[in-house]
Amino acid sequence: GALISATAELLQLAVWRVLAGRLESPVSIMAVWMRRCLLLTCFTALLSLSSADDCGHTAPEAGWYRLCHGSIKTVEIGENTSVSLYISPPLNSSEPSLVLNVTLQSHIKHPRGAHIVDLPSQVTLQNGNTTVLLMRGISAGRDNLRFSYASEEENVSTPIKNLNNVQPEVAIVHSLPLNIVIIVVGWIYFVAWSVSFYPQIIENFRRRSVVGLNFDFLALNITGFLAYGIFNVGLYWISSIEATYFQRHPGGVNPVQLNDVIFTLHAIWATAFTIFQCFIFERGGQRVSYSALVLLTLMWLTIFISLFVAVGGKLDWLDFLYVFSYIKLAVTLVKYVPQAWMNCRRRSTEGWSIGNVLLDFTGGVFSLLQMFLISYNYDDWKSIFGDPTKFGLGVFSIFFDLVFMLQHYVLFRKPRATGGYQQIEEKGGGCFGCLDRESEEKTPLISSKEKEEKRERSRLQRLLHQC
Repeated sequence: GALISATAELLQLAVWRVLAGRLESPVSIMAVWMRRCLLLTCFTALLSLSSADDCGHTAPEAGWYRLCHGSIKTVEIGENTSVSLYISPPLNSSEPSLVLNVTLQSHIKHPRGAHIVDLPSQVTLQNGNTTVLLMRGISAGRDNLRFSYASEEENVSTPIKNLNNVQPEVAIVHSLPLNIVIIVVGWIYFVAWSVSFYPQIIENFRRRSVVGLNFDFLALNITGFLAYGIFNVGLYWISSIEATYFQRHPGGVNPVQLNDVIFTLHAIWATAFTIFQCFIFERGGQRVSYSALVLLTLMWLTIFISLFVAVGGKLDWLDFLYVFSYIKLAVTLVKYVPQAWMNCRRRSTEGWSIGNVLLDFTGGVFSLLQMFLISYNYDDWKSIFGDPTKFGLGVFSIFFDLVFMLQHYVLFRKPRATGGYQQIEEKGGGCFGCLDRESEEKTPLISSKEKEEKRERSRLQRLLHQC
């Protein structure tokens, strides 16, 4: 709701300024949007912090008990951690204690044959007291604790309603400071990728034109970010889909983080705003090509067919989300090709912002760096391929960014003008189509009108050569 409200307000502001002819300051529009993004980020973080376990504050149904637990501190290998357990409401006086079996959810074993933590096989919960379950980290990774009744008699006498759902997460890492580095790297690539949209927007405002910006790229880009946004939101916020992911990758880490979700939502808005510029600025007869329209139609047909198959129960919802990730990956493979080919055909990168490319390159490098750091710190190299979109997005973005930098700085580099003018030399060494003061002194018979005509021809020839 906050995102929709901020986007609507920003679009309303932009349209109003267009109609009023006051679109000279795109920086102010950027400031408005970035301020709302910051507020949305803080609001989402507060929501995540407020989602703590409130088991002990909620009254269970009559005749039932609940197993409650505290949070488990992330520690390094060789350190001890613990979790607090208690029963709500307290047990009857005739049942002073309850014995539960303790196991780990995953079947992934340490090379030496042990789990990621060393823990007792049973825990005894005393009536009315909090029991602390001690564990010691022996291998990097993530896992979940599982509890079960030690005997059937206890299952009948003390029925715990949420016993199968209590799965506190245990995380053991190689280095705790590296966890901080991972978070910082994640926000660096989030900022770099988010800001990368604005050099192109500012370039369009400055030129009052989108000539040189390929429309196929924009059409594919908005489709790709919509698909990627659906994938990230589904895997991050829909608990049932996240649970399915952890069943397939036991002991793994969710590859989608909060900054991934916010980035994609912002990317959808920024791309839509760039498309909006194509309707109000000079576009030189550009349009979306038929080949791009055919490709987009095939992609959306694939999405709708997969949706019907998932609704029919023949496709798991996680696999349905993976369809969106593959769509985004396919878009990333081809979306830069029309722009690169257009630059080659025009032999110029005019209209295509190099600032966009440099920031996108920075984001791609830091995105891959974060994935490798997470995989190392948690000994979970499968997570790199658990999110093929994020991995592929970083690799192909870096590749095409290098292509665009080669075009801009080497192949189609704009000659540096001297004194505001660019002289075009003849093969013979003279100044083609221009008159200097010395030549004018040597040709005193030339009338002022002829001099003016020659200067005009020289100016037109320079412009023609630059075009």
